Amino acid sequence: MTQEQRVLRHLKEFGKITSYEAFREYNITRLSAKIYNLRADGYKIITTYKTTKNRYGESVTFGVYTLENNKKFFKNADFYFEK
Repeated sequence: MTQEQRVLRHLKEFGKITSYEAFREYNITRLSAKIYNLRADGYKIITTYKTTKNRYGESVTFGVYTLENNKKFFKNADFYFEK
């Protein structure tokens, strides 16, 4: 199973993933690259940003990736295809 397949499976099973979760669960260190590849394959993945405090009380912002309705978008079409 490729890292992209692991990320996609996680998104379908849990609904979201962060770089911390990707590293902790799958030892994936460049989640954004895997998301880029999945988007290039037609998956509609949304990035939202969350700000919280770290253990030192400093504000940190990170991306949360979600798969929009488990759908794959075909670039040359005006519709989503349930995958």
